[in-house]
Amino acid sequence: MALKVKAKEQFQNIGKYVNTYRYVMMPELYTALAQDKVIKEAALRSGVSRGVMQACWDAAGEVIKAWATEGHSVALPGLGTMRFGLRAKSVEKVDEVKAGLITSRRIIFTPTSELKDELAKTAVQITCYDRTGKEVKRVTSTSGEVEDPENGGENQNGSSQSEATNGSSAGTEGGNTGGGTNQGGNTGGGGNQGGGGGGDDSPIDDD
Repeated sequence: MALKVKAKEQFQNIGKYVNTYRYVMMPELYTALAQDKVIKEAALRSGVSRGVMQACWDAAGEVIKAWATEGHSVALPGLGTMRFGLRAKSVEKVDEVKAGLITSRRIIFTPTSELKDELAKTAVQITCYDRTGKEVKRVTSTSGEVEDPENGGENQNGSSQSEATNGSSAGTEGGNTGGGTNQGGNTGGGGNQGGGGGGDDSPIDDD
């Protein structure tokens, strides 16, 4: 099991590196799995009929939706918890508080430690392409840390990497930088990264 990423050499039109070529990383396109396929696989793994699994799936979805919209943090089996929150502008006086201050409604997902550990152990395969579209290098990272916005800061890891240039082995490297810096906004209980945090918008989350 591995996450596939491509690093493509692209011309920069704006920003710090304007008028230069930079390798930009992005995930490979994944196909969306249809609900029927997920239900079929879950039925096979659990040993129950597909009809029973469909009924359980639908019932669980309705319960999660109902309880989350009542303000509860609802468990998603084996994954984490989900809840709704708000992002709104702050005001100085109570007389200025009104519904119009709400700028967005949010769905906040907080993963379990087991899910984060599984992601940390998952390999990341990076394929590099130059500006002509030719594959020039492959890099594989076998493990790494998962960004935890609740604890803030940058995460760095010392995971090993193996590289191959034009199909030949090029040794190993260590000490790659992890998921980057958590920026702005409210972490929403840990698993969810805030979005931007600019201006006078402040997040309001309901537990």
